[in-house]
Amino acid sequence: MGKFGKKNKVSENIPTSALPDIIFMLLFFFMVTTVLRDQEILVEQKIPQATQLQKLQKKTLISYMFIGKPKNVALYGSEPRIQANDALMNPSDIVQWVNQERDLLPEADRGGITISLKVDKDVKMGPISDVQTELREADARRVLYASVGKVANN
Repeated sequence: MGKFGKKNKVSENIPTSALPDIIFMLLFFFMVTTVLRDQEILVEQKIPQATQLQKLQKKTLISYMFIGKPKNVALYGSEPRIQANDALMNPSDIVQWVNQERDLLPEADRGGITISLKVDKDVKMGPISDVQTELREADARRVLYASVGKVANN
């Protein structure tokens, strides 16, 4: 009976040579598809409904400004405030902010900077008028008034 011995066990290992490639593909996929938040909104935003839509050609030329009542009333008060780039500002700071935003753009595109105003619908016209005046002084002539994009297709 020497012929019939124990059979050799076959190792049942899973081949892992392609595992690093799969992990890097998944990592690359999530890096490409993840959208990072640009700014933390410090003011309330109840934006009115849109009546028209306009497609923007270069979204890199847009700088956003938010106007509304602060979310932290105990710290900032209850009067409408202006927010740009995660910071609250006064109307007198707008010219400097616009110049800083222009400096971030390529030199050929600096004349095409667009300021998008996202204004809470409960804000009175006074602060908006102050912002418009300061934007004129900063020579920022392209201003968008953003609203919620629900337009009825009739």
